[in-house]
Amino acid sequence: MIGAIPRILTEEKIPARRDHLPMTAKTRVYRRRPSQAERSDPHVLYERAVQHVGAEIDFIDETFSALRGRRAERLREDFCGTANTSCEWVRRRSGNQAWGVDLDPAVLDWSRTHKIPKLTPRQRQRLRLLNVDVLRVRIEPADVVLAMNFSYWVFRDRGTMKRYFRKVRAGLAADGIFFLDAFGGYEACQELEESTVHSGFTYIWDQTRFNPINSDITCHIHFKFRDGSRQEKAFTYHWRLWTLPELTELLEECGFKATVYWEGTDKNGDGDGNFTPATMGEADAGWIAYIVAENQ
Repeated sequence: MIGAIPRILTEEKIPARRDHLPMTAKTRVYRRRPSQAERSDPHVLYERAVQHVGAEIDFIDETFSALRGRRAERLREDFCGTANTSCEWVRRRSGNQAWGVDLDPAVLDWSRTHKIPKLTPRQRQRLRLLNVDVLRVRIEPADVVLAMNFSYWVFRDRGTMKRYFRKVRAGLAADGIFFLDAFGGYEACQELEESTVHSGFTYIWDQTRFNPINSDITCHIHFKFRDGSRQEKAFTYHWRLWTLPELTELLEECGFKATVYWEGTDKNGDGDGNFTPATMGEADAGWIAYIVAENQ
């Protein structure tokens, strides 16, 4: 912001040289310090607040090994965004390969600038980013395909979702596995905001609109900072709030064997991060579950 406009000097008071102006009369330009919201990268904040790729890859590794008796090597991350999970995958083992698929070129460019350079040269050779529609992607058969952070809910009708599931099945190895996540609970269809405090910022999940007739839901992510500044609508999602029965039935119609992995609870009744196969869950206000769809 520029400081107050100085008073106009009368002609006789104007000195011959500007250097002779007294310090108090010199024109000063005051630069406003950017707010925390202006200085913060929303992709970095998203990764810190939402993604826990280490635990996610642990679950995928352990589940695949338990079901198939071998380690997975080739991973395809659909709707990959910053490809955070793909980067973690190639860091895990020297034989791991990853393909990150996303329709948004901007977020892939962000990954190439901020994520990929942090990998070693050999790790970078084992990771490819593809700017293509997941309904049209063609790569070699993968051991594992991921659709995480509810990203596939962008498909809001049964026909398109079935097309996607069939496309995934066609892109899996003979013993490949498709991993998805889902959320629900009686608060999932409410219009509400939920805040979570992190180091240096607050993550705000905003379910701003829900249509009970077709289960369409619009959600935003906002970030709030200690200096009072905010990033409003840093991310926006237009989804269908799919139920677990709808998803598992669609998967089975497409040739998968689908199993829900439900999260256990600790002594306080909170989620403990351990997901196991289940046919019965709790009617919680909010829950997150994995769906493990085996190619068969």
